[in-house]
Amino acid sequence: MRPKILLGMILLVVGMMALSYEGLRYASREKVVDLGSVQVTAETTKKIPLSPVFGVIALVGGIALLTRNTSKV
Repeated sequence: MRPKILLGMILLVVGMMALSYEGLRYASREKVVDLGSVQVTAETTKKIPLSPVFGVIALVGGIALLTRNTSKV
């Protein structure tokens, strides 16, 4: 595969995922209490929001790369 076609496909998939999920979520553990042998941890879920503009730009860029390369074949 040519690199531009591969990049177009990657951008297309990333754009669709960014529009459907609207953010990345991850869990982290933090120590709340540490008293000698007694330790209490808490798991918190955090979200990194993705702007829909990012998804649209990736989607349009992927489509542009794919349509531009297929017309030359």
